[in-house]
Amino acid sequence: MRHNKSGRKLNRNSPHRTAMFRNMARAVMTYETIRTTVAKAKELRGVVDGLITLALKNDLQARRMAFKVLGNHQLVKHLFDVIGPRFVGGNGGYCRIIKLSQVRAGDAAPMVIFELTKLAEKKSEEVAAAPAADVTAPASDAAAEAPVKVKKPRAKKAEADA
Repeated sequence: MRHNKSGRKLNRNSPHRTAMFRNMARAVMTYETIRTTVAKAKELRGVVDGLITLALKNDLQARRMAFKVLGNHQLVKHLFDVIGPRFVGGNGGYCRIIKLSQVRAGDAAPMVIFELTKLAEKKSEEVAAAPAADVTAPASDAAAEAPVKVKKPRAKKAEADA
């Protein structure tokens, strides 16, 4: 019987499942948005919410516990210095799961976008503010002085052989 055994198995053994959620949590902390299946996203939500709750505590023990999951000092620093302060004053709901209309090509698994909620609000504000800004004037002097990278056109194969 499965009494008091919560969570999805996801057709993996326990160490594989733990490693998978650690890797996915690292990806979320790095890119702040990932694409995965519905079942994995629902289970990952608990891991990421726990990490952000640790970031809100912001003490040494919380950093050590976050390091046990993330396994990278730079990611822990990013979590506590950049991601954690965004969610101050909130009680949960740090992640958002957006269902995609198309399924995965190989096995028709339903796919979702897993993202942090504050990131999505930040992007929508930038998009809303972008049309109001003057496009011809540079945003800052540093942006105006930065070199622009231009891709060189590739020579066609027939021309290269000739």
